[in-house]
Amino acid sequence: MYKVVLFDAYGTLLDVDAAASNLAATNRFPELAKLWPDLAALWRSRQLNYTWLRSLSHKYAPFWQLTCDALDYAMETFDLEDQDMRTALLDLYRELDAYQDARPALDAVYKAGLPAAVLSNGNQQMLNHAFAAAGLTDRLDSLLSVEDVGVFKPDPRVYQLGCDRYQVRAEEILFVSSNGWDAAAAGLFGFKTIWANRAGMPVERLPSHPDFIAPSLDFISEHLSSGAASTRS
Repeated sequence: MYKVVLFDAYGTLLDVDAAASNLAATNRFPELAKLWPDLAALWRSRQLNYTWLRSLSHKYAPFWQLTCDALDYAMETFDLEDQDMRTALLDLYRELDAYQDARPALDAVYKAGLPAAVLSNGNQQMLNHAFAAAGLTDRLDSLLSVEDVGVFKPDPRVYQLGCDRYQVRAEEILFVSSNGWDAAAAGLFGFKTIWANRAGMPVERLPSHPDFIAPSLDFISEHLSSGAASTRS
Protein backbone atom coordinates (compact mmCIF):
# COMPACT_ATOMS: atom_id res chain seq x y z
CA MET A 1 0.00 0.00 0.00
CA TYR A 2 1.39 3.39 -0.99
CA LYS A 3 1.80 6.28 1.42
CA VAL A 4 3.28 8.80 -1.02
CA VAL A 5 3.67 9.24 -4.78
CA LEU A 6 6.87 10.76 -6.13
CA PHE A 7 7.15 12.11 -9.66
CA ASP A 8 10.18 12.84 -11.74
CA ALA A 9 9.95 16.38 -13.15
CA TYR A 10 11.65 16.87 -16.50
CA GLY A 11 10.17 14.66 -19.19
CA THR A 12 7.53 13.28 -16.82
CA LEU A 13 5.46 16.24 -15.64
CA LEU A 14 7.24 18.92 -17.70
CA ASP A 15 7.73 18.70 -21.46
CA VAL A 16 11.47 19.04 -22.12
CA ASP A 17 10.88 19.56 -25.86
CA ALA A 18 8.59 22.53 -25.28
CA ALA A 19 11.32 25.18 -25.20
CA ALA A 20 12.58 24.37 -28.69
CA SER A 21 9.17 23.59 -30.18
CA ASN A 22 7.55 26.74 -28.79
CA LEU A 23 10.40 28.96 -29.98
CA ALA A 24 10.27 27.39 -33.44
CA ALA A 25 6.53 28.10 -33.57
CA THR A 26 7.16 31.85 -33.17
CA ASN A 27 9.15 31.94 -36.46
CA ARG A 28 11.67 34.29 -34.84
CA PHE A 29 14.45 31.95 -35.93
CA PRO A 30 13.56 30.31 -39.28
CA GLU A 31 16.42 27.82 -38.99
CA LEU A 32 14.58 26.14 -36.11
CA ALA A 33 11.56 25.21 -38.22
CA LYS A 34 13.01 21.86 -39.26
CA LEU A 35 15.91 21.65 -36.84
CA TRP A 36 14.17 21.98 -33.48
CA PRO A 37 13.43 18.24 -32.88
CA ASP A 38 17.09 17.32 -33.38
CA LEU A 39 18.26 20.27 -31.31
CA ALA A 40 15.88 19.36 -28.46
CA ALA A 41 16.93 15.70 -28.53
CA LEU A 42 20.65 16.48 -28.40
CA TRP A 43 20.14 19.12 -25.73
CA ARG A 44 18.31 16.60 -23.56
CA SER A 45 20.74 13.73 -24.12
CA ARG A 46 23.75 15.90 -23.27
CA GLN A 47 22.00 17.28 -20.21
CA LEU A 48 21.50 13.74 -18.86
CA ASN A 49 24.98 12.62 -19.90
CA TYR A 50 26.49 15.50 -17.95
CA THR A 51 24.59 14.49 -14.80
CA TRP A 52 26.01 10.98 -14.97
CA LEU A 53 29.55 12.09 -15.81
CA ARG A 54 29.62 14.69 -13.07
CA SER A 55 28.31 12.20 -10.53
CA LEU A 56 30.96 9.66 -11.51
CA SER A 57 33.71 12.28 -11.29
CA HIS A 58 32.35 13.75 -8.02
CA LYS A 59 31.98 17.17 -9.64
CA TYR A 60 28.42 18.20 -8.81
CA ALA A 61 27.09 21.42 -10.31
CA PRO A 62 23.53 22.75 -10.31
CA PHE A 63 21.26 21.25 -12.95
CA TRP A 64 20.73 24.70 -14.44
CA GLN A 65 24.45 24.94 -15.25
CA LEU A 66 24.31 21.53 -16.93
CA THR A 67 21.23 22.61 -18.87
CA CYS A 68 23.12 25.66 -20.17
CA ASP A 69 26.24 23.61 -20.95
CA ALA A 70 24.18 21.04 -22.83
CA LEU A 71 22.45 23.72 -24.88
CA ASP A 72 25.80 25.27 -25.78
CA TYR A 73 27.04 21.88 -26.96
CA ALA A 74 23.89 21.25 -29.01
CA MET A 75 23.91 24.70 -30.61
CA GLU A 76 27.57 24.39 -31.57
CA THR A 77 26.89 20.95 -33.06
CA PHE A 78 24.30 22.49 -35.39
CA ASP A 79 26.34 25.65 -36.09
CA LEU A 80 23.86 27.89 -34.28
CA GLU A 81 25.62 30.98 -32.95
CA ASP A 82 22.76 33.40 -32.29
CA GLN A 83 22.95 34.45 -28.63
CA ASP A 84 19.40 35.80 -28.78
CA MET A 85 18.27 32.29 -29.69
CA ARG A 86 20.21 30.86 -26.75
CA THR A 87 18.66 33.37 -24.36
CA ALA A 88 15.18 32.68 -25.68
CA LEU A 89 15.58 28.91 -25.38
CA LEU A 90 16.78 29.17 -21.80
CA ASP A 91 14.00 31.57 -20.86
CA LEU A 92 11.47 29.07 -22.22
CA TYR A 93 13.18 26.18 -20.43
CA ARG A 94 12.67 27.94 -17.12
CA GLU A 95 8.92 27.78 -17.76
CA LEU A 96 8.34 24.51 -19.60
CA ASP A 97 4.82 23.45 -20.48
CA ALA A 98 3.29 20.74 -18.34
CA TYR A 99 2.15 17.66 -20.23
CA GLN A 100 -1.61 17.49 -20.67
CA ASP A 101 -1.77 14.38 -18.49
CA ALA A 102 0.19 15.96 -15.63
CA ARG A 103 -2.67 17.77 -13.90
CA PRO A 104 -5.09 14.79 -14.11
CA ALA A 105 -2.40 12.52 -12.67
CA LEU A 106 -1.79 14.84 -9.74
CA ASP A 107 -5.54 15.20 -9.24
CA ALA A 108 -5.81 11.40 -9.05
CA VAL A 109 -3.17 11.27 -6.32
CA TYR A 110 -4.98 14.02 -4.43
CA LYS A 111 -8.30 12.18 -4.68
CA ALA A 112 -6.61 9.04 -3.37
CA GLY A 113 -5.67 10.96 -0.22
CA LEU A 114 -1.94 10.72 -0.80
CA PRO A 115 0.76 13.38 -0.86
CA ALA A 116 2.31 13.97 -4.29
CA ALA A 117 5.85 15.27 -4.53
CA VAL A 118 8.55 15.83 -7.11
CA LEU A 119 11.94 14.11 -6.87
CA SER A 120 14.16 15.71 -9.46
CA ASN A 121 17.67 16.38 -10.71
CA GLY A 122 16.61 20.00 -10.96
CA ASN A 123 18.05 22.44 -8.46
CA GLN A 124 15.58 24.02 -6.05
CA GLN A 125 15.36 27.39 -7.76
CA MET A 126 14.61 25.73 -11.11
CA LEU A 127 11.90 23.55 -9.62
CA ASN A 128 10.22 26.35 -7.67
CA HIS A 129 10.03 28.54 -10.75
CA ALA A 130 9.06 25.79 -13.20
CA PHE A 131 6.17 24.38 -11.20
CA ALA A 132 4.81 27.79 -10.27
CA ALA A 133 4.83 28.70 -13.97
CA ALA A 134 3.17 25.39 -14.89
CA GLY A 135 0.42 25.97 -12.34
CA LEU A 136 0.93 22.66 -10.55
CA THR A 137 2.13 23.73 -7.11
CA ASP A 138 -1.34 23.43 -5.58
CA ARG A 139 -1.21 19.67 -6.10
CA LEU A 140 2.38 19.15 -4.94
CA ASP A 141 3.26 18.65 -1.30
CA SER A 142 6.97 19.22 -1.83
CA LEU A 143 9.67 19.64 -4.47
CA LEU A 144 12.65 17.45 -3.57
CA SER A 145 15.94 18.31 -5.26
CA VAL A 146 19.21 16.40 -5.62
CA GLU A 147 20.80 19.68 -4.58
CA ASP A 148 20.35 18.49 -0.99
CA VAL A 149 22.73 15.56 -1.50
CA GLY A 150 25.04 16.97 -4.19
CA VAL A 151 24.74 14.07 -6.61
CA PHE A 152 22.39 13.16 -9.45
CA LYS A 153 20.15 10.21 -10.16
CA PRO A 154 20.53 7.27 -10.18
CA ASP A 155 22.59 7.52 -7.00
CA PRO A 156 20.64 5.84 -4.15
CA ARG A 157 21.09 8.92 -1.97
CA VAL A 158 18.69 10.74 -4.26
CA TYR A 159 15.89 8.20 -3.79
CA GLN A 160 16.55 8.17 -0.04
CA LEU A 161 15.39 11.80 0.00
CA GLY A 162 11.83 10.58 -0.49
CA CYS A 163 12.01 8.17 2.44
CA ASP A 164 13.57 10.78 4.68
CA ARG A 165 11.08 13.51 3.79
CA TYR A 166 8.00 11.35 4.44
CA GLN A 167 9.42 8.94 7.05
CA VAL A 168 8.25 5.88 5.13
CA ARG A 169 9.84 2.71 3.85
CA ALA A 170 10.97 2.54 0.23
CA GLU A 171 8.28 -0.02 -0.65
CA GLU A 172 5.60 2.42 0.54
CA ILE A 173 6.54 4.91 -2.17
CA LEU A 174 5.18 4.84 -5.70
CA PHE A 175 7.67 6.49 -8.07
CA VAL A 176 6.68 7.69 -11.53
CA SER A 177 9.16 8.57 -14.26
CA SER A 178 9.23 8.80 -18.04
CA ASN A 179 12.89 7.74 -17.98
CA GLY A 180 13.30 3.98 -18.09
CA TRP A 181 16.69 4.11 -16.40
CA ASP A 182 15.25 6.28 -13.61
CA ALA A 183 12.36 3.90 -12.98
CA ALA A 184 14.80 0.97 -12.99
CA ALA A 185 17.11 2.62 -10.46
CA ALA A 186 14.20 3.60 -8.23
CA GLY A 187 12.95 0.01 -8.34
CA LEU A 188 16.38 -1.28 -7.41
CA PHE A 189 16.31 1.11 -4.45
CA GLY A 190 13.02 -0.41 -3.35
CA PHE A 191 10.29 1.90 -4.67
CA LYS A 192 7.27 0.59 -6.51
CA THR A 193 7.57 2.10 -9.96
CA ILE A 194 5.58 3.23 -12.97
CA TRP A 195 7.47 3.89 -16.16
CA ALA A 196 5.50 6.38 -18.27
CA ASN A 197 6.97 5.22 -21.54
CA ARG A 198 5.95 8.22 -23.63
CA ALA A 199 8.30 7.37 -26.51
CA GLY A 200 7.48 3.66 -26.72
CA MET A 201 11.06 2.62 -26.00
CA PRO A 202 12.28 -0.90 -25.14
CA VAL A 203 12.82 -1.83 -21.50
CA GLU A 204 16.31 -0.91 -20.32
CA ARG A 205 18.72 -3.82 -19.79
CA LEU A 206 19.31 -3.06 -16.13
CA PRO A 207 19.13 -5.08 -12.89
CA SER A 208 15.60 -3.90 -12.09
CA HIS A 209 12.55 -3.48 -14.31
CA PRO A 210 9.56 -1.18 -13.67
CA ASP A 211 6.61 -2.70 -11.84
CA PHE A 212 4.22 -1.08 -14.31
CA ILE A 213 4.70 0.30 -17.82
CA ALA A 214 2.17 2.67 -19.38
CA PRO A 215 2.21 5.02 -22.38
CA SER A 216 1.26 8.05 -20.31
CA LEU A 217 0.38 9.30 -16.84
CA ASP A 218 -3.28 8.44 -17.44
CA PHE A 219 -2.54 5.01 -15.97
CA ILE A 220 -2.11 6.52 -12.50
CA SER A 221 -5.80 7.22 -11.95
CA GLU A 222 -6.74 3.66 -12.86
CA HIS A 223 -3.95 2.21 -10.75
CA LEU A 224 -4.72 4.19 -7.61
CA SER A 225 -8.44 3.55 -7.89
CA SER A 226 -7.74 -0.19 -7.94
CA GLY A 227 -6.99 -0.12 -4.22
CA ALA A 228 -3.22 0.34 -4.32
CA ALA A 229 -3.37 3.58 -2.34
CA SER A 230 -3.53 3.96 1.42
CA THR A 231 -4.13 7.28 3.12
CA ARG A 232 -1.30 7.82 5.55
CA SER A 233 -2.35 7.54 9.20
